[in-house]
Amino acid sequence: MKLEADLHVHTTASGHGYSTIKEIVESASQKGLKIVAITDHGLQMPGAPHWYHFTNMISLPRVMQGVEVLRGVEANILDMRGNIDMSERVITDYLDIVLAGFHNGVGYTGTNIDENTQAMIAAIKNPYVHIITHPGNPKYPVDVEEVVLAAKKHNKALEINNSSFTVRPGSYTFCNQFAKLAKKHNVLVCINSDAHICYNVGEHTNALALALQAGIRKEQILNASAHRIADFLAFHKQQSEQIALAQ
Repeated sequence: MKLEADLHVHTTASGHGYSTIKEIVESASQKGLKIVAITDHGLQMPGAPHWYHFTNMISLPRVMQGVEVLRGVEANILDMRGNIDMSERVITDYLDIVLAGFHNGVGYTGTNIDENTQAMIAAIKNPYVHIITHPGNPKYPVDVEEVVLAAKKHNKALEINNSSFTVRPGSYTFCNQFAKLAKKHNVLVCINSDAHICYNVGEHTNALALALQAGIRKEQILNASAHRIADFLAFHKQQSEQIALAQ
């Protein structure tokens, strides 16, 4: 199976990425991707870009070298209320896609499964969040089935992160649990590289193999189809706009 997009990629702007947007797009084009999302780290991450970086993404062409370039962020889950380190104004006015996950050094204070589960589910409920990144990170254990059911209820995608198998030791077991329960409950997954250098853009091999072994169907994989991504983002944009109007 060939995936049509990579929706989790970091550039030099993240402080610990090693490639420019131009290099990222060149790699995506060479690998035949239709879409790549530039998702540098949120503001609380050590070394993260200033918020000007995210508002200035309007200067990026929508299509570069035949690849659609989505403007995004990998935000940090900050607390048990699902708050993230990116303002609603920046998201609604400038960004196409919002990923959110747990990271060290950003001020999150949860210390156990119950607190982590509460925080992750609250982030899933956040109308501006589309995808939960590396939920199988063993440093932040959660009740996997509760998280999967919350994602189903709110039509959000759970990431299977290809980099987790090398940079987050112990992730395979938890990622496998997420994949099997996503299959059981017919929940969307997104299989991403989490590339921090251009050579890894579109590298989904291990994560895709895990998903397929768990029985996940192509129709459940968000980034297996560019059209599915467009429909998914349009749905959530409409939902968030309705919420904003009701406030």
